Amino acid sequence: MTETVTAFDIAEHLETDADIQAFLRETAITGDTSDFIHALNIAARAKGMTEVAKQAGVTRASLYKSLADNGNPRFDTIAKIVEVFGCKLVVS
Repeated sequence: MTETVTAFDIAEHLETDADIQAFLRETAITGDTSDFIHALNIAARAKGMTEVAKQAGVTRASLYKSLADNGNPRFDTIAKIVEVFGCKLVVS
């Protein structure tokens, strides 16, 4: 008997803005900078890259490039993307 294994994609399980906010909050608390950028990528895919790019005021291509594994997004880009999800960057 052969078992089929499929890849788990958390973006498929982030169904509401509250889900996305909780996911980003947890990643910000427990992860490092690259983990947070990766989480933003996942959240953007869950919400729709085109919609996130539009609301953030960046091009879709720029959003993909910024959130890629080897991307190096500017702080203002990250701040705009975070705001799309109804979150704020806070220093405490």
